Amino acid sequence: MSRPLLELDDVHSYYGDSHILEGVTLDVEEGEVVALVGRNGVGKTTTLRTILQLTVAREGTVRYRGEDITGLGTHDVADRGVGWIPEDRRIFSQLTVEENVRVAVPSGSDVDAGVDLAFETFPDLREHRSRDAGNLSGGQQQMLAIARGLVGENDLLLVDEPSEGLAPLVVDAVADALTAAAEETTLLLVEQNLPLALDLADRFFVVDHGQVVDSGSTADVSADDERLRRYLSA
Repeated sequence: MSRPLLELDDVHSYYGDSHILEGVTLDVEEGEVVALVGRNGVGKTTTLRTILQLTVAREGTVRYRGEDITGLGTHDVADRGVGWIPEDRRIFSQLTVEENVRVAVPSGSDVDAGVDLAFETFPDLREHRSRDAGNLSGGQQQMLAIARGLVGENDLLLVDEPSEGLAPLVVDAVADALTAAAEETTLLLVEQNLPLALDLADRFFVVDHGQVVDSGSTADVSADDERLRRYLSA
């Protein structure tokens, strides 16, 4: 039986003396969409940062394709095919949409093919290819951030709070964008919007106080489940 694409085994991470992740264990299979859900401040974003080695685990192991990547440089993790779409998106606002996509294509790869992939996946962006990215709507900027992750030839995309601060109609567009992205790559998604997370994901992990306290198939739960709500209510 093949190993999961990503594995976290009893991972403990700190910010200074603050113990944030207290033994997180989870896995992501290739081709899946997996959601991390939970209240603010329970360790979801820290989990993504620990995978990327922006925050290095003091205990436990992070494995990618069976390789222990704990303690590697973040650029080494990225070189192995792990991409990150942070909550603040980090697009280049002074560059056009097309320029944003082009600079995300790895050196030595076919830039035009990358641009074609981005615009085929997100036709709305094609209409704005010559527009400065800073002038896009919030939803369009999120699409662009996802497109940049895709053309980066990543096998795993870590997506942090893609619906944060967006109007409901825009969230629908972002959900469509993530669904399209999932056809091209594996996604690990941090999302506060539980209905959206359950709609997009194949499996979920509930994080509370730095630990995984529940997990399962999204087909077996709903956004109204007391099983989930007790960990998500304020």
